[in-house]
Amino acid sequence: MRVPSLFVTFALLTFALPTTASRADTLSDRIADGEYLARAADCVACHTAPGGKPFAGGRAFALPFGVVYSPNITPDAETGIGRYSDDEWVDMLHKGVARDGKHLYPVMPYAEYTLMSREDALALKAYLMSREPVRATAPKNTLGFPFNQRWTMVFWNWFNNPNRRFVADQTKSAAYNRGDYLVNGPGHCGECHTPRTFMFGLKRSKAFAGEVQVGWRAYNLTSDKASGLGNWSDDQLFQYLSTGQAPGRGPASGPMAEAVEHSLSQLKADDVKAIVTYLRGVPALSDGPPAVSPEPAAASPDPLGARLFAQACAGCHLPSGSGRQSPWAALAGSHTAADPEGTNLVQVLTQGSELHTKDGLMFMHAFTGAYTDDELAAIANYTQERFGLKKGSISPAMIAKQRTANPDKPAKPSS
Repeated sequence: MRVPSLFVTFALLTFALPTTASRADTLSDRIADGEYLARAADCVACHTAPGGKPFAGGRAFALPFGVVYSPNITPDAETGIGRYSDDEWVDMLHKGVARDGKHLYPVMPYAEYTLMSREDALALKAYLMSREPVRATAPKNTLGFPFNQRWTMVFWNWFNNPNRRFVADQTKSAAYNRGDYLVNGPGHCGECHTPRTFMFGLKRSKAFAGEVQVGWRAYNLTSDKASGLGNWSDDQLFQYLSTGQAPGRGPASGPMAEAVEHSLSQLKADDVKAIVTYLRGVPALSDGPPAVSPEPAAASPDPLGARLFAQACAGCHLPSGSGRQSPWAALAGSHTAADPEGTNLVQVLTQGSELHTKDGLMFMHAFTGAYTDDELAAIANYTQERFGLKKGSISPAMIAKQRTANPDKPAKPSS
């Protein structure tokens, strides 16, 4: 029996439409999943140069042995990732090998991304490929010998890249395992918060014990009560990760503020709670600066520091350190004030810090143009003594050194 062609056409369309719609829904869902993973991995922060287009690369990473620039990860075929096949993309994330066979430097945290499932890796690719292509070539890396020899990464990988996917711990809760995956996989938190070995791999025996990275201290995330998160409540930790500040704990600054802005504040509440659950289970390690009581100490006996703080700082931070305009201006209880080495305190004073939040821009400008090294050291020491309950340890030489590291921050001549 001959079926009318019009009926055949109608039938084909009728049966084809659900399949087409299903594929569209699947692709749309995959892109949405990839966008979320890109936020969890904080891809935009590393792959965007100051003032540049998102994901177009070119951000400089100054290392002890040279400078590495992040590549373009937009779908441009010539300068980006447009020609990556699925298998090439997964190999890049899991093994640290680019599509041309060259080994990546571990500035790209593929030793953590290796925990990501193939499904998640391809969802991330689907999202990046859905974005507008940007033609942009990153500057050439400036690494000295032997670090400019990419083939040496083969040996680095033997010791530092497990090349294995995440396996849930069946003795732990679903929330713990979700937090484990986010922290150690896409979130790659250990890259900043874990000390390094002589090969510049992560020292797993000191996982999350804290480390200085690019001039900023990434604090101890273990459950240690003296220097870690042992005395933080779950609510404080959840609020700090979600917003960049918590009552009695001060604000995030530097790279941590950046991580909150671009990544942690963009996560679902359940995922942030899962991260809190996982961090609560990290064994205590005592490395790092001791924690601080949220109660401020008596005023510093140093009259210069007290006078300069009242003149330059109290307007925003208040004499009590509780903050005037917003909770992000609170100093009492902050890690920055408590650190006896004053690493981040010097950085904030000389570089400033900012964090875009749902309440607007929280901004601390640098003070190097208005104050001498002696004056900034006095302000820093007063802050340590008043709000960190520590004897001031900042010298004018420390301020001067940081000015040298930031030549765009000129010094005011000493009077």
